[in-house]
Amino acid sequence: MDLQVSGLFVYPVKGCRGIAHDRVPIDRSGLLHDRRWLVVDQQASFLTQRTHPRLALIEPRIERDALVLSSEGRGAVSVPLSAGLERRRVRIWKDEVEAIAVDADASRWIGDLLDAEVSLVRMPPDVVRAVKPAYGQPGDRLAFADAFPLLVATEASLSDLDGRLDRPLPMDRFRPNIVVRGGVPWMEDAWRRVRVGDVPLRLVKGCDRCVVTTTDQRTGEREVEPLRTLATVRKRDGKVYFGMNAVPEARGILTVGEPVTVLDVSAAGGAMAFPT
Repeated sequence: MDLQVSGLFVYPVKGCRGIAHDRVPIDRSGLLHDRRWLVVDQQASFLTQRTHPRLALIEPRIERDALVLSSEGRGAVSVPLSAGLERRRVRIWKDEVEAIAVDADASRWIGDLLDAEVSLVRMPPDVVRAVKPAYGQPGDRLAFADAFPLLVATEASLSDLDGRLDRPLPMDRFRPNIVVRGGVPWMEDAWRRVRVGDVPLRLVKGCDRCVVTTTDQRTGEREVEPLRTLATVRKRDGKVYFGMNAVPEARGILTVGEPVTVLDVSAAGGAMAFPT
């Protein structure tokens, strides 16, 4: 089976748009700069598109030593990559994590767009947030992602889903880090370990999807798809699934076009676990 990387995406600020890369470093925490910044409310609790879909209007980019945030009609704001000294505790789901408060101007700029009082924080390089023991191993870690450092999705599965929709949707609805081309729909359900170029990944859990997938990543507007259709073909135990959560097992460089080799699969199979 001929599989290759067709897309690599980094989301520097959790909940904001992603950046497509042809080549990107990876370590045990995930792709370089992925979800290293976080928007929190005045209670220090994380914000995402679940409650603030307008985060999708913010386009981040990395320019030399700065994170630059822009949005159409609202200009841009720049934050040094090493900005901030004050440390504070922030919450992501049930985790409490130490973070660094960064530029107040950036916080105000984001707050004006969201019409809310918020702060932008970044994860210090010395902070370790471990993957939950039920799915992780010693050394597995992540930044401000929900629960895992990587999300892997396949073009074949999106094509199958799009064939069931009245209007096809782009891959950005699912906010993957690694997109794989080739093979058959839903084959990734069975993957347990793969090698992307020279970097081994452990695929630990199917990704149960939320309302963020119904948010247009260009406009911030909501609709009912793809959750309505996923619920008819990809529902299990009250949740719907698309893509696989993964953990990198080594450092390296990932490149678009390089091969993806399946190293281990589940004996139970993949898509057979779901209705068709």
